[in-house]
Amino acid sequence: MQSCSPPNFKQHVTEQSRLSDRMSRRLTRTYQLYSRTSGKHVQVLANRRVNANGDDGAAHGRMKTSLSTKLEVETDSFGSRVRIKGMKTGYYICMNRKGKLIGKRKGRGKDCIFTEIVLENNYTALQNAKYEGWYMAFTRKGRPRKASKTKQHQREAHFMKRLPRGHLLSERRPFDTLPLPVPVQPFSKRTKHSHQLRSEGR
Repeated sequence: MQSCSPPNFKQHVTEQSRLSDRMSRRLTRTYQLYSRTSGKHVQVLANRRVNANGDDGAAHGRMKTSLSTKLEVETDSFGSRVRIKGMKTGYYICMNRKGKLIGKRKGRGKDCIFTEIVLENNYTALQNAKYEGWYMAFTRKGRPRKASKTKQHQREAHFMKRLPRGHLLSERRPFDTLPLPVPVQPFSKRTKHSHQLRSEGR
């Protein structure tokens, strides 16, 4: 009798993560991408240009609201592949064959999909799904770096996810953990009797 080898679940996950999930409900998140090199945030402008010169978005208070740095990130698979869209302009961040970042109105192609890679230093690198080995990266002046010259370990390709200023409470509510209810201990006969004596003033 021929024995069957156990299924390779890790291989299955790897293969499925490379495919777009058209069946599941897409999850969306709203945050900013802080560039490690420029010290500012990624933004998609109306002229379809992408840079990392955006200031921290403010939703409340006296500071002027900066919607250009707010990004809507939607899942593409059950893995870590995402599409990133500027909320103000509606353009998706995509990468062309020359390794240049551009904005597109429709972001269904693989050139508009990025794989989130969490690094050991807690920063996130974003690798393009169509051009493997090419990363989203910016110079110190916030200009996009040619993707063909990028590597995962480079500072230019490191980002930190940040909630827009003023959105700390509203954005975290769906992920808050509810406190466990404290169980009420039933009174024993002795405790119940002493409680009655105290209430009667004895």
